[in-house]
Amino acid sequence: MIRIKGLELSEAYFYKYGLPMIETQFPEYQNRIAAGLVGDGSECFGFDDELSRDHDWGPAFCLWLTEQDFEAIGLELQKAYDSLPKSFAGLPARIESKWGNGRIGVLEIKQFYKRFIGFDHPPSTLAEWRVIPEEYLAVATNGKVFQDPYGEFSSFRAKLKAFYPEDIRLKKIAARCMTMAQAGQYNFPRCWKRGEQVAAQYAETQFISATISLVFLLNRQYKPFYKWMHRALKNQPILGEPIYQLISNLVSFPEQENKEAILDKKIDLIETICQHVIKELQLQGLSESSSDFLLDHGPVIQTKIQDPKIRALNVWVE
Repeated sequence: MIRIKGLELSEAYFYKYGLPMIETQFPEYQNRIAAGLVGDGSECFGFDDELSRDHDWGPAFCLWLTEQDFEAIGLELQKAYDSLPKSFAGLPARIESKWGNGRIGVLEIKQFYKRFIGFDHPPSTLAEWRVIPEEYLAVATNGKVFQDPYGEFSSFRAKLKAFYPEDIRLKKIAARCMTMAQAGQYNFPRCWKRGEQVAAQYAETQFISATISLVFLLNRQYKPFYKWMHRALKNQPILGEPIYQLISNLVSFPEQENKEAILDKKIDLIETICQHVIKELQLQGLSESSSDFLLDHGPVIQTKIQDPKIRALNVWVE
């Protein structure tokens, strides 16, 4: 089996077939067409493997046009794209799943971004930024742009990649502290001791999700959706590697071990994770509290929000 990452394959396929097609068939637009691979799919995050190749993986790329250019040549450019060789570099044609349409081919820039963030423009207010989930922003800014001579696609992308406004980042960090404290430090051991294993596991999962989100927020990076968030965590420069390992340990206890011993180890790991986070909150000047309980840090962080409407929101909600 040929070993190549989907993003690498996409770029090679574009330069072999896509760019020559643009230069020969659409020369008057060659300085206006952006090309790359961004969006849904593990290959856009660089996480694709052999298992990823069963659907929506293979030789393909995106061509992004302005609204005006899409109206002028969108259909014609799509036909030219569809006529390109389907197999490439010894790999078979892409198998498109029922839900895989619209990921590749000719796309209008504003509608491409609207699909993920809900707006056909970069968010311009705190309210607009606040409603866009981290996972969707991660998808809208992943992958690679191979070329963008006109620059409109990359301009939109750069505004998203600049990350949340600081007030929104602080609001999310404050809420994540509350969830980590409630789910991990407080409810997880109580549910475990009551024998409520489903509730305990759910609390542990909520704690892990909030922790990973918080680490990404501390790094000013968007967290991918649940399937990839732990793997992506490892690469974050701030707390990424230690939290990745601690979370791995948290979910890796053998079933035959004594339940009381497992609980003690899990509580210790949860507290260790929280202490790592608290130290970083203090280093970034986000919290001056000396408490070991993250519930005490959330409100402190929220007071640092400048916008009065955002600062007045429920600290638990985000």
